[in-house]
Amino acid sequence: MREQAKKMGVKSLRSEEAQKTSAECRLCKVALMTVTLWFMAWTPYFIINWGGMFNKPMVTPIFSIWGSVFAKANAVYNPIVYAISHPKYRAALEKKLPCLACATEGRDGSDAGSTGTAQVPEKSESA
Repeated sequence: MREQAKKMGVKSLRSEEAQKTSAECRLCKVALMTVTLWFMAWTPYFIINWGGMFNKPMVTPIFSIWGSVFAKANAVYNPIVYAISHPKYRAALEKKLPCLACATEGRDGSDAGSTGTAQVPEKSESA
């Protein structure tokens, strides 16, 4: 099928509609992750403050500070989610820090971050 597509000059076997749907799914995943992280970050802060309204002795300064710090750390989570979900950023991150295992090959059916074939040096038998 691929050979026939090459003969006909077709650049991609995936239809334009399928690619659009795939992009929409990735965007939806990013949005859901962002909203989920927002709720996970701000819910403890809400619970601590709500509890403090009814039972002030329960909320100590340290207790309230941890809730606040965790909630406001959400400003750190969002850029990470956006950056990791972007294929060009993942490819650059893979080049700079390969130990993070941000490989983009084979992800989402695309090869956006391909950096070429890696060749593993053979072991020499000189011992």
